[in-house]
Amino acid sequence: MPHTPDDTRDQLLDAALVHVPFDGWSAASFDAAVADTGIDPGLARATCPRGAVDLALAFHDRGDSVMQERIAGADLDDMRFRDRIAAAVRYRLEAAEDKELVRRGMTLFALPQNAADGTKAIWNTCGLIWQALGDTSQDVNWYTKRATLSGVYSATVLYWLGDDSPGHQATWDFLDRRIDNVMQIEKLKAQVRSNPALKPLLAGPNWLLGQIHAPKDPGGNDLPGSVRPRN
Repeated sequence: MPHTPDDTRDQLLDAALVHVPFDGWSAASFDAAVADTGIDPGLARATCPRGAVDLALAFHDRGDSVMQERIAGADLDDMRFRDRIAAAVRYRLEAAEDKELVRRGMTLFALPQNAADGTKAIWNTCGLIWQALGDTSQDVNWYTKRATLSGVYSATVLYWLGDDSPGHQATWDFLDRRIDNVMQIEKLKAQVRSNPALKPLLAGPNWLLGQIHAPKDPGGNDLPGSVRPRN
């Protein structure tokens, strides 16, 4: 029997994965996992107060951990930075055990009452990618990098779910195109910032953006961070 909350959650999650493709991340799957494991229902509910929602989030976190391990073990030094980002997103998708588990998760987190949890899960995934790739930004870029990558990641997941090409090559091509789009936007922003005619107009907005700081917690758990000058 499990001895810690994490052990209990892991055991419930492992048992639930068999049922989710048929019943979704639902009360039925959670109850089946409790029955299959023989875990006391009270302990199961104490560990996962929201039942299957907590198990779905645990499943997402498990995929994040696999991605982090793969990034840490990969030799990315000779890659362009945009290719490192693409590789990290690819590692995250390949960490999924079954497309149907992800599809059912997207259905769950599309519900209004669960949308905030789904958004936070994607934001955390993208934060882990930037952290693993050595991002040290402490200003507004901390937010824009994660927001931009969240958009790329979400679009790629949706494409991947419907992709039946060999080796998911169509998905990786789609991902490359999305990252190229982002790089073009960043190039345009740099050109605007360096334009002497626009500098006076951007002075105010740039000053305001300069007051925005990243959260002190590397994981972003103290969001929304700070708009006060640092001491």
